[in-house]
Parts: sequence; structure tokens; C-alpha cells
Amino acid sequence: MKKGITITGIALVLLVACQPKASSTADIIASNNLKDIKSHRIQLLNEVATLEQAIEKLDTVKKLALVSTLKVENEDFYHTFEVQGNVETEQNILIQPEFSGNLQRILVKEGQRVQKGQVIAIIDDAGMKNQLAQLEAAAALSKTTYERQQRLWDQKIGSEIQFLQAKTNYLSQKNQVAQLKAQLDKVNVRAPFSGVIDDIITDEGSLVSPGTTPIARIVNLDNMTITAQIPEIYITSVTEGKMVKAYFPVLNVSAETKVTQAGNFINPASRNFKVEMDVPKEVNAKPNMTVKLNVNDYHNEQAILIPQSVISENEHNQQYVYVIAKKGKDAIAKRTFVETGKTQGDLIEVLKGLSEGDQVIIEGARSVKDDQEVSIIK
Repeated sequence: MKKGITITGIALVLLVACQPKASSTADIIASNNLKDIKSHRIQLLNEVATLEQAIEKLDTVKKLALVSTLKVENEDFYHTFEVQGNVETEQNILIQPEFSGNLQRILVKEGQRVQKGQVIAIIDDAGMKNQLAQLEAAAALSKTTYERQQRLWDQKIGSEIQFLQAKTNYLSQKNQVAQLKAQLDKVNVRAPFSGVIDDIITDEGSLVSPGTTPIARIVNLDNMTITAQIPEIYITSVTEGKMVKAYFPVLNVSAETKVTQAGNFINPASRNFKVEMDVPKEVNAKPNMTVKLNVNDYHNEQAILIPQSVISENEHNQQYVYVIAKKGKDAIAKRTFVETGKTQGDLIEVLKGLSEGDQVIIEGARSVKDDQEVSIIK
């Protein structure tokens, strides 16, 4: 722009310098000499033509294509793909009674945290405590009889058969007491593991029996995992330790985790294999919650990334971009063929053809030609 202004200024100076003085022109006109006036007119026209030729020679301003560039740098590139996962817990069960009878009492409430072995409900024992008391009394008597027979036998008094009968009777009574105590303990419904009572299913006073009447649901929220089915093409790239970004839509929360287990079995129906990862501790997830997973399957610490929009293809399906080359002080658009790798969003990885520090033409890449001189927008 400054060069154009300078040229215009020179032309105006030359035009003014070459013009005859106003007084000379006025004198010629005032002379009323037609021949002199025509001669003077031809002289002025020649001078104007000479000035126009001089302006054309001096006007060296070039109209250049305007482009913007991106300086290529090596970047740490993680490629990911998206799959859907679900929150699961292995400790999520219905608590079933081991004893048939009337549900006498429920000792917990929904949402209450319980410890492993804690009694959560009691079933009516139907008189088993009275039977136990009778058996314990009989066992105590048989024990006393056995001990006396043993002392006599040690003194070589009495017969061996009496001693053995007393011993057998005592051991039998003892076993019956132990069996009845174990059976009686089943009236106490206990938590099989530590967790939270999620739901009370059966009301007090209901008749319950093993395998048919669940009493409550218990869930352990401290040991949950996320599982997902991964297409078999990723079986060599998605392995234990791979980074995963988990997004929980219901909670609108994102967090990072890692693959803790990658299956080695491919489902023949779905052609998928199973992966598992821990639920991030900072996420208040619930069982069966849906999760969107961005799983890392590729990592390049020295990747070159450029916008996909600047890549063109020729008739041979060869991909190319334009980079800036220097020709003296001028900037030249130079076509460079490239090989590309994985894409992530609007960016694509360049495997061959570009080096760190190259300036790739971004804006204007579709309008320039090979070896065309360009002007770079700063």
C-alpha cells in the first residue's frame, strides 16, 4: 500500500513539473493564434502520454493472495473412541431367609448402612427355643452321667459297655444341641456383606420361606465398577491401564479412570469383548447408571496435528497441503504431499510430509496454487 502511494505521488510531481506555466498558456491563448494554440495542445497531449507510460513502468505493486498460516509443532496426542458403559456392583443382592416362619421384626430401614453379619430381621422360631432348653438340660445330664462313668472306669469299677453307652449318649446329646442352635440361629436374618439397605421388600408379619420370599435388597456402593463392550478391532490397543474419560449424563459429571481388566474372550454373537474399570471415587454413581466412555486406543507423544479442512486430494487420491517456502524475500505457496493417521475432532495426525516448524497455509489454502507468491496475514 505504501509503495502504491509513493508511485502516485511521483506521477503527480512529474505531471506538474512537465506542465507549462499558466502564464505561458494564457499568453498563447490570448494571442488568438490558432496555429500556436493547436501546436501547444499537441505538445501537452504528448507530455500526458509520456507521463502515463512512466506511471505504468513505475507501478510495480503486485496483487498477492492473502493467506494465514499455522506453525507446526509436535504435540502429545491421545486418540479416543466413544462407547457406552454401565455402572455395576458385584455386591447387589436380595436377602433371602434360611428359615420358614412368620417375619417377626425388621430391625433396619431403607437407606441404612449395615455391617457384614449384622441382624436385619428376626423370624418367629415356632417354639425352637423351648426345644433347645430341653435338649440342653438332657445334654447336661448325659454329660454328668458320662463323667461319673469315666471316673468309675478309670478305677476299674463297672463294665466297659456302661462307660461306652454313657459316652455315646453324651456325644449324641451334644451334637443335637449344636444342630438345634445352628437351626435356631437361622431365625436371625443377617447382612451377607457390608452395604446399604436399598429396599425393604417384605413387611413384618408376613410368612417367609427360603428361596421364595426375599426380605430386603442390600447394595455395596463402595466397590462399584464400570463395564463396557468393545469391538474386537480394538483388542490389541485397549489393554489394562489405558486411560478412559467417563461422562455420567444423569449427574452431568466427567472424570478420568483407567481400564483395570480387559477380556480375552470375544463374544461370537456381538464380536465384542468386555472391559472393566473402577468408578472414580469423586463420582456419586449408582448401579445400572449409563456412562459415556471415551477410551484411549492410541498415543503419540510427538504428533503433528493440523485441521482436516486444509487437506486436499488430487485425481490420484494423494493428499496434500500448502506450506510456505521462501524465495528470496518473497513467500511462496508450495504443495506438499502428506500421509495422515488418526483423527480427533477437527484435527488430523500427519505421519509423513511435515516437520516441526513448517508453516501450513490455513486460510486461503483452497485458493492458492503451487509456486504462487502469497502475502501472509500477521
